[in-house]
Amino acid sequence: MPNMSLKKIKMPEQDPSIRNKNFDEVSLGYTLDMAIEEASRCLNCKSKPCISGCPVEVNIPDFIQQITKNDLDAAYKSITNSNLLPAICGRVCPQESQCEQKCVRGIKGEPVGIGRLERFVADYHMNQTNVTQEKIPTNGHKVAIIGSGPAGLACASDLAKLGYEVTIFEAFHTPGGVLVYGIPEFRLPKAIVKKEIDALKDLGVNIMTNMVIGKVLSIDELQEMGFVAFFIGTGAGTPSFMGIPGESLIGVYSANEYLTRINLMKAYKKGYDTPIRKSKSVAVVGGGNVAMDAARSAKRLGAENVYIIYRRSIDELPARREEVHHAMEEGIIFKLLSNPVKIIGDQFNEVCGIECVEMELGEMDASGRRRPVAKENSNFLVDVDTVIMSIGTSPNPLIRQTTPGIETNKWGCLVADEKMATTRPGIFAGGDAVTGAATVILAMGAGKTAAKSIDEYIKNKL
Repeated sequence: MPNMSLKKIKMPEQDPSIRNKNFDEVSLGYTLDMAIEEASRCLNCKSKPCISGCPVEVNIPDFIQQITKNDLDAAYKSITNSNLLPAICGRVCPQESQCEQKCVRGIKGEPVGIGRLERFVADYHMNQTNVTQEKIPTNGHKVAIIGSGPAGLACASDLAKLGYEVTIFEAFHTPGGVLVYGIPEFRLPKAIVKKEIDALKDLGVNIMTNMVIGKVLSIDELQEMGFVAFFIGTGAGTPSFMGIPGESLIGVYSANEYLTRINLMKAYKKGYDTPIRKSKSVAVVGGGNVAMDAARSAKRLGAENVYIIYRRSIDELPARREEVHHAMEEGIIFKLLSNPVKIIGDQFNEVCGIECVEMELGEMDASGRRRPVAKENSNFLVDVDTVIMSIGTSPNPLIRQTTPGIETNKWGCLVADEKMATTRPGIFAGGDAVTGAATVILAMGAGKTAAKSIDEYIKNKL
């Protein structure tokens, strides 16, 4: 019998007053009994609408039914038929706007906790088994993946399973892309990312780090080395700034730099000599998930006051509701309908404040949201010693500058068709490098589509 409760089983969490002082994971995960109880809320609908909300089309009702039978190995196999990174996706995917949004149970209550159940199954598998995946016999064709973020990992996995000799070229010293440099430990433990990547290596995928393609080697040089097809999944790591006075002052960071220092360079750990500002008061400009990550990280590094400065209202915040809720619980101060106009410096060229103007919402803009308009004579000052700009990113121009025949759009994103093919034959691209900053699961979906297209392309060349 289905469990007809209108509410999800609550996820155990660290207490907010404790967790805002450490980098341990906030959400602690379901127990087996909790997972079975939540799974029993699924009606196992004939039409399976939740699958259509998943960019990689995981068979959601199937794996949930396996949980109700306590057959967690079958549940894991069902998920990983489509999703290489279930422990990661269960934590960071915006299920509320994807699979869970389509859930029938959400019509008269809360949808089934699909993400929580996916995480539970993946964590159980990691903790209970040490089985390595068997390498697939090679077909002799070499494919290069540029970037080891979610798009590159998904593409590499599917191609390796088809027998291709896959090499991932990663610019940083650690593979994982945004999963390791962008998402904090308290949301996504890096040990989990490592385990997921180790599973990929077990398939025979070779990963080369410290390889900045376009500097160390070009795509043309890789072609001369015998690679017959390429997938570009380099993400969107170039930060945007507002162009207001004071952005060059000491104490102004892009969110990318700030989070990279903390996450990839371990600035939050004792024993690591990674320079990062010890702030008393921090302003984070922006309202997306990256802004929440930066603000919550600053709080954990010891800042007394951390402000989110966002030019629209809470209803327009682009961050996940869960992340906003966690940030508020942890003491982050939201200054909404506010927009910076100047960063103030002291005699040492260090940040000592940020001047903002109050905003009000006007007519709808092209994004379908009401356009924020500044109020006259509403300027106010916030005393801060650090400002973190989190207003978006764009792709690094290095690939397009060093690869003849590959086109980009006006935002600097690579142009690719529905099969992820770029304007140069044999080169495919997907994820944030094509779409601009988006989600992990959408990048993975692009990587999987590219893998199919690369397979078709190589077979047609034979």
